Order: sequence, then C-alpha cells, then structure tokens
Amino acid sequence: MLKNHQKVLINLKFLKLLLISPLLITIPLLNNANDANAGLEFQWDQDSGYRRLKWFQKENQRRFKNKIYFFLRPNDRRTDLLKINLAIPKKFKTNLDADKVSLCKVRIGGFETRTKCLEKIAADIEIKDDNSALDIYPYSPIPSDKNSYAIVFKVNNPKKRGLYQFHSYGQPSGKSVSSYLGSWTIVID
Repeated sequence: MLKNHQKVLINLKFLKLLLISPLLITIPLLNNANDANAGLEFQWDQDSGYRRLKWFQKENQRRFKNKIYFFLRPNDRRTDLLKINLAIPKKFKTNLDADKVSLCKVRIGGFETRTKCLEKIAADIEIKDDNSALDIYPYSPIPSDKNSYAIVFKVNNPKKRGLYQFHSYGQPSGKSVSSYLGSWTIVID
C-alpha cells in the first residue's frame, strides 16, 4: 500500500510538471511582445474631419538616424497638387535641413518588397525658421494618377519619445487656397 501511495505522488508531481512547464516556457517569450509593431494607430481627434494617412519609418528608437516616408497615395490626392504644406509638431525637436527632405515617386513596400523611392521629384523646399512648417513647391504639379508619392525625411529622431502628429495641406491646380489632405501620426519609442 505504501508503494502505491508513492507511485500516485510521483504521478501527481509529474502531472504538475507537465502542466506548469508550458507556462514557464512561454513567459520569457512574452517579454519580447513589446518589440512587435502593432497595426493600431492612435489619432487624437477621431472627428470625421481628420483623415489618417499612411507612413513608414525605418527606425523608431530615440536619437537614431531615421528615414520617414509620408505617403500621398492616389486616393489621398483628388486633383493635381501645386504646393504641399506640412505642419510639423512643436515637440518634434530635430534638425531639419532642406537637403535632408525630398519628394519622390515611391513604391510602397509590404511583406515581400521594401519601400523605395523610384524617382526623385524636383521641387523647392522651404522650412520655416522655427521648424513649425515645411512648404514643398514641385516644379511640375503632382498628378492625380495611380502612382504614390512620398515626402521623405532623413533625420535623427528626437530625444523625447512619444506620438507626433503631422498635418498636410495641398494646393490643388486652379485654386489659390490650400485644403486639408490628412494627418500622419508617427511613434518614437
């Protein structure tokens, strides 16, 4: 009887080990879940007046060199654009130079391809002294065709982490006033 009782105890200990071991193995793997890029984007004002635009950045760590693509896809442009104005958040403290900002025709990457500038678009780029806005004047209007275009920043990320919301305005052909195109919300960790 004593041997049967010992066998039952050994079986219970073995059963406990089998039940607890998957939990012990998965806990260290869950710590890397913070590195995953979520498909969720936070927008401050979910009002219908705001349009969420697509963007891509190569590096999201603080103080790292970064390449940020602000996409203008075909459905974001209804008419040819003569001018693009980009409102830069006050808290996005980084050195912006006109030669580090460009406008290009872009191939938006995905699972199998990388995001890449296909053709640089010649444009005059003006940055306000306080880095609060950026004006882009392409030499020829950006057409409202099937191609995607991007404003590309080659900058160092700011020292402070957070969400930074950029607003874009475009001046359509034949009009003298810029209209709202949409907003990009980028994340710096």
